[in-house]
Amino acid sequence: MMAQVCKKFWVSGHVQGVWYRANTQAQADKLGITGYAKNLADGRVEVVACGDDAAIDTLEKWLWQGPERAEVTDVTSAAMDWMHYSDFSTH
Repeated sequence: MMAQVCKKFWVSGHVQGVWYRANTQAQADKLGITGYAKNLADGRVEVVACGDDAAIDTLEKWLWQGPERAEVTDVTSAAMDWMHYSDFSTH
């Protein structure tokens, strides 16, 4: 069985107003990941992702790319304690 992990990501660049959160939600749903994506006041998007470690790695690679109109300049992350989310939501 794969290890279940949670990770928090902060995505910088032109990532608000380009459907970044909705596309992240679609990717997370495909990968069986729960958590959330939300806009921050400083222009970044915060993503909390919980699921199989391999799925989280796949999502992290996608976060660097983002949807077509996004221009990602940086993705930082931090491990966090396991949190149970019923699904992946956007705020």
